[in-house]
Amino acid sequence: MNRVLKIAMDVHSSNYTLCAMEPVVGAEDRVFANIQVPPDYKNVLQFIENLKKKLGLTDTYSVECGYEAGCLGYSLYHQLTNAGVKCVILAPSTMLAPQGKRVKTDARDANMIAQCLCYGGYLAVHVPTDKDDSVKEYLRMRDDHKLALKKIKQQINAFCLRHGFFYDGNKWTIKHWN
Repeated sequence: MNRVLKIAMDVHSSNYTLCAMEPVVGAEDRVFANIQVPPDYKNVLQFIENLKKKLGLTDTYSVECGYEAGCLGYSLYHQLTNAGVKCVILAPSTMLAPQGKRVKTDARDANMIAQCLCYGGYLAVHVPTDKDDSVKEYLRMRDDHKLALKKIKQQINAFCLRHGFFYDGNKWTIKHWN
Protein backbone atom coordinates (compact mmCIF):
# COMPACT_ATOMS: atom_id res chain seq x y z
CA MET A 1 0.00 0.00 0.00
CA ASN A 2 1.29 3.48 -0.86
CA ARG A 3 1.13 5.80 2.13
CA VAL A 4 1.55 9.57 2.14
CA LEU A 5 3.50 11.01 5.07
CA LYS A 6 3.95 14.70 5.72
CA ILE A 7 6.83 15.66 7.98
CA ALA A 8 6.45 19.19 9.33
CA MET A 9 9.42 20.91 10.89
CA ASP A 10 9.29 23.91 13.17
CA VAL A 11 12.93 24.90 12.82
CA HIS A 12 15.09 27.04 15.06
CA SER A 13 18.84 27.41 15.37
CA SER A 14 18.72 25.48 18.66
CA ASN A 15 16.32 22.63 17.75
CA TYR A 16 13.86 21.18 15.24
CA THR A 17 10.37 20.10 16.28
CA LEU A 18 9.16 17.36 13.94
CA CYS A 19 5.55 16.30 13.43
CA ALA A 20 4.72 13.28 11.26
CA MET A 21 1.18 13.26 9.91
CA GLU A 22 -0.76 11.08 7.49
CA PRO A 23 -3.81 12.78 5.99
CA VAL A 24 -7.00 10.75 6.17
CA VAL A 25 -9.95 11.87 4.06
CA GLY A 26 -13.20 11.99 6.04
CA ALA A 27 -11.58 11.17 9.38
CA GLU A 28 -9.10 12.52 11.91
CA ASP A 29 -5.56 12.86 10.56
CA ARG A 30 -3.08 10.37 11.96
CA VAL A 31 -0.29 12.03 13.93
CA PHE A 32 2.51 9.51 14.43
CA ALA A 33 5.01 11.62 16.31
CA ASN A 34 5.71 15.11 17.55
CA ILE A 35 9.27 15.25 18.84
CA GLN A 36 12.15 17.66 19.29
CA VAL A 37 15.60 16.87 17.89
CA PRO A 38 18.95 18.68 17.73
CA PRO A 39 19.26 20.97 14.67
CA ASP A 40 20.83 18.66 12.09
CA TYR A 41 19.28 17.37 8.86
CA LYS A 42 20.63 13.89 9.65
CA ASN A 43 18.24 13.75 12.61
CA VAL A 44 15.35 14.41 10.21
CA LEU A 45 16.53 11.58 7.94
CA GLN A 46 16.86 9.27 10.96
CA PHE A 47 13.35 10.28 12.10
CA ILE A 48 11.92 9.35 8.68
CA GLU A 49 13.69 5.96 8.65
CA ASN A 50 12.53 5.16 12.20
CA LEU A 51 8.98 6.15 11.26
CA LYS A 52 9.01 3.85 8.23
CA LYS A 53 10.24 0.95 10.39
CA LYS A 54 7.56 1.67 13.00
CA LEU A 55 4.78 1.76 10.39
CA GLY A 56 5.95 -1.32 8.53
CA LEU A 57 8.47 -1.97 5.84
CA THR A 58 5.93 -3.70 3.56
CA ASP A 59 4.29 -0.39 2.58
CA THR A 60 5.73 2.17 0.19
CA TYR A 61 5.91 5.73 1.40
CA SER A 62 5.63 9.10 -0.26
CA VAL A 63 7.35 11.46 2.14
CA GLU A 64 7.27 15.24 1.92
CA CYS A 65 8.96 17.52 4.44
CA GLY A 66 8.22 21.17 4.93
CA TYR A 67 9.17 24.08 7.11
CA GLU A 68 8.28 27.73 7.48
CA ALA A 69 10.62 30.23 5.84
CA GLY A 70 12.84 31.86 8.40
CA CYS A 71 16.30 31.98 9.90
CA LEU A 72 17.66 28.86 8.19
CA GLY A 73 17.15 30.12 4.68
CA TYR A 74 17.59 27.37 2.12
CA SER A 75 20.28 25.27 3.83
CA LEU A 76 17.96 22.63 5.31
CA TYR A 77 16.03 22.44 2.01
CA HIS A 78 19.24 21.76 0.06
CA GLN A 79 20.48 19.19 2.58
CA LEU A 80 17.22 17.22 2.49
CA THR A 81 16.76 17.35 -1.29
CA ASN A 82 20.39 16.25 -1.77
CA ALA A 83 19.55 13.28 0.47
CA GLY A 84 16.60 12.42 -1.79
CA VAL A 85 13.79 13.73 0.42
CA LYS A 86 11.14 15.95 -1.13
CA CYS A 87 11.06 19.25 0.74
CA VAL A 88 9.14 22.50 0.51
CA ILE A 89 9.53 25.86 2.23
CA LEU A 90 6.23 27.45 3.25
CA ALA A 91 5.66 31.20 2.97
CA PRO A 92 4.45 32.20 6.47
CA SER A 93 2.09 34.91 5.25
CA THR A 94 0.16 32.42 3.07
CA MET A 95 -0.30 29.62 5.59
CA LEU A 96 -3.80 28.81 6.79
CA ALA A 97 -3.88 29.35 10.54
CA PRO A 98 -6.61 29.10 13.16
CA GLN A 99 -8.25 32.41 14.00
CA GLY A 100 -8.56 33.89 17.46
CA LYS A 101 -6.14 33.95 20.36
CA ARG A 102 -3.12 31.89 19.50
CA VAL A 103 -1.00 29.94 21.95
CA LYS A 104 2.42 29.56 20.37
CA THR A 105 4.40 26.41 21.06
CA ASP A 106 6.79 24.55 18.81
CA ALA A 107 4.65 21.40 18.90
CA ARG A 108 1.50 23.31 17.85
CA ASP A 109 3.41 25.15 15.12
CA ALA A 110 4.73 21.84 13.78
CA ASN A 111 1.21 20.39 13.82
CA MET A 112 -0.14 23.45 11.96
CA ILE A 113 2.63 23.16 9.34
CA ALA A 114 1.77 19.46 8.92
CA GLN A 115 -1.89 20.32 8.30
CA CYS A 116 -0.87 22.94 5.74
CA LEU A 117 1.28 20.33 4.00
CA CYS A 118 -1.55 17.78 4.04
CA TYR A 119 -4.22 20.05 2.60
CA GLY A 120 -2.26 22.56 0.54
CA GLY A 121 -2.99 25.54 2.79
CA TYR A 122 0.14 27.44 1.80
CA LEU A 123 2.20 28.84 -1.05
CA ALA A 124 5.74 27.58 -1.50
CA VAL A 125 8.73 29.89 -1.42
CA HIS A 126 10.78 30.05 -4.61
CA VAL A 127 14.13 28.42 -3.98
CA PRO A 128 16.82 30.16 -6.01
CA THR A 129 18.88 28.16 -8.48
CA ASP A 130 22.68 28.24 -8.60
CA LYS A 131 22.45 30.82 -11.39
CA ASP A 132 20.12 32.97 -9.25
CA ASP A 133 22.64 32.79 -6.40
CA SER A 134 25.48 33.76 -8.71
CA VAL A 135 23.57 36.81 -9.95
CA LYS A 136 22.66 37.78 -6.37
CA GLU A 137 26.30 37.52 -5.25
CA TYR A 138 27.47 39.56 -8.25
CA LEU A 139 24.92 42.30 -7.52
CA ARG A 140 25.89 42.40 -3.85
CA MET A 141 29.56 42.67 -4.78
CA ARG A 142 28.82 45.46 -7.29
CA ASP A 143 26.77 47.38 -4.71
CA ASP A 144 29.55 46.99 -2.12
CA HIS A 145 32.09 48.35 -4.58
CA LYS A 146 29.85 51.30 -5.47
CA LEU A 147 29.51 52.17 -1.78
CA ALA A 148 33.28 51.88 -1.30
CA LEU A 149 33.90 54.16 -4.30
CA LYS A 150 31.45 56.73 -2.94
CA LYS A 151 33.20 56.72 0.44
CA ILE A 152 36.64 57.09 -1.15
CA LYS A 153 35.43 60.04 -3.24
CA GLN A 154 34.07 61.70 -0.10
CA GLN A 155 37.40 61.16 1.64
CA ILE A 156 39.31 62.68 -1.30
CA ASN A 157 36.96 65.71 -1.36
CA ALA A 158 37.41 66.19 2.40
CA PHE A 159 41.20 65.92 2.04
CA CYS A 160 41.21 68.57 -0.76
CA LEU A 161 39.02 70.93 1.28
CA ARG A 162 41.26 70.56 4.35
CA HIS A 163 44.25 71.61 2.21
CA GLY A 164 42.53 74.56 0.59
CA PHE A 165 41.60 73.11 -2.79
CA PHE A 166 38.02 73.96 -3.74
CA TYR A 167 36.30 73.31 -7.06
CA ASP A 168 33.01 75.05 -8.08
CA GLY A 169 31.96 72.85 -11.01
CA ASN A 170 30.68 69.31 -11.24
CA LYS A 171 32.94 66.92 -9.42
CA TRP A 172 34.57 63.82 -10.89
CA THR A 173 34.73 65.17 -14.45
CA ILE A 174 37.96 65.53 -16.47
CA LYS A 175 38.02 69.23 -15.55
CA HIS A 176 37.76 68.32 -11.88
CA TRP A 177 40.54 65.75 -12.17
CA ASN A 178 42.83 68.32 -13.81
